[in-house]
Amino acid sequence: MQQTIFAHRGASHQFAEHTRAAYLQALAEGADGVECDVHMTRDEELVCIHDSTLDRTSNGTGDVADHTLRELRDLDFSSWKGAGIPVEFGGVADQFLSLGDLLRLLLSAGREVLLAIELKHPSPYGLKLEEKLVTFLMQQGWDPESSTLANVSISFMSFNPDSVKHLLEKVPAHTVCQLVSDVRPAELRAELHLGVLTAAAVIGLLRRALNDGEQNIDSHAAGMAGPGLDYVVAHPARVARWIAEGIRLRVWTVDEPDDVELMRSLGVHEITTNRPAFVRAQLTRSTPGS
Repeated sequence: MQQTIFAHRGASHQFAEHTRAAYLQALAEGADGVECDVHMTRDEELVCIHDSTLDRTSNGTGDVADHTLRELRDLDFSSWKGAGIPVEFGGVADQFLSLGDLLRLLLSAGREVLLAIELKHPSPYGLKLEEKLVTFLMQQGWDPESSTLANVSISFMSFNPDSVKHLLEKVPAHTVCQLVSDVRPAELRAELHLGVLTAAAVIGLLRRALNDGEQNIDSHAAGMAGPGLDYVVAHPARVARWIAEGIRLRVWTVDEPDDVELMRSLGVHEITTNRPAFVRAQLTRSTPGS
């Protein structure tokens, strides 16, 4: 089996995630596809950013949903990484991408490219995010039956089981990936600085969402399963059953040699990585006869 390689937020090991440079580098490294996270701005534009806030990956602050697209374009989303940007990848002001910008970049790739779009929740827009995405793609000329737009084949992902169920009403099931990750109470309490009672409520909601997400996969409602690497290691029997039942697996985020070999040995179909060229080289080395 030849695994399909997705560049996680672009070639984000080298350049700042979700930037023009990261995606152009991913294409240059021969990634089969790229992955992006999508939020909606105050003026209801779809933009490529992982966090619901700006603080970690830009010189701005506050919620993405409280800013317009124009305001976001004025921010610096690349300098925090400390990597120099080649001239052919644009300047600092060119790095922030709307979903439309990313689509145009992929449409000009000169080859077939896969695009995996993750819809981020919780969102202040609720399931309007999914509606906006489908409407936007239709306006661009996307074919919902084949889920293609010229040379770009599009799939959809979410951790939110309600988002997945809503997408299943709008797009082909084989293009929908239910993401899953274990709930780790201690890490959540530390990361979010939650009190005991608040943490218990949040953890309860996340566990219910995980159970519902696993059900979306177990029932074959979603066409793909998207477990994190830690989930694969923690639940080998469940993962093996999914593979045996013919469910396509897209595992994230796989960057180290031992983890690449684990994916190959398990028969995982799709690998999401920050280091696409490195992972391709590792897979080639581990393939008999290569």
